Order: sequence, then structure tokens, then C-alpha cells
Amino acid sequence: MPIDTTNLEAAIRKSLNCTHIEIEDQSNGCGENYAILLVSEDFEGKSTLVRHRWINQLLKEEISQMHAFSQVRTPSKTCLYLSFNAYQKTLTPKQYEDHLARGA
Repeated sequence: MPIDTTNLEAAIRKSLNCTHIEIEDQSNGCGENYAILLVSEDFEGKSTLVRHRWINQLLKEEISQMHAFSQVRTPSKTCLYLSFNAYQKTLTPKQYEDHLARGA
């Protein structure tokens, strides 16, 4: 059963103090492919691996309802992409400011 953006955002907000969340369904409404940007002070001081594991655990139930799940690191090492047939960035507020300043 696919997950919708409302439930996905609720699961994120329940356990993570986000200052900014963007969720885009890239599966034409199917609910199995998302692009997600998360900005949280909770990521401060955490390595990419810790962030990956944390989001994996946080979204365990939602991920089980999606088609696939894989993870990759970004070349810049300033943010994290998680892919459960999705594209995701997890940034601290400072990293997000830098991201916006670069026009990315």
C-alpha cells in the first residue's frame, strides 16, 4: 500500500524537530517515489551514516510500503540523500542557509 505525503510528513514531524520540510511525490500520485528535503538542528554533529540510520528507523513503517529503498552519499558531504525510490536531503539549518546561498 503506497504512503501519501501527509502521512509521510506526520511520521517525520512526530520524531524529528524540522525547521523545513519539502516532500514531492515523483510517482505521479502513486505514492512510491518521493523527493524529500529535511532541515533540522537535530542533525547537528551527526555523521552521514548516523543520519541515514536515524531516518531509516524513523520511517521504517513508511519505507516498508514503498517500492524500493537505497541510500547514497552526496559528493559535497554537506547533506544526505536517502532514496526509497526517492531523493532526500537532510541538512542542519546552517547547511540549508549555505545551500540556498549557492542557489541550489
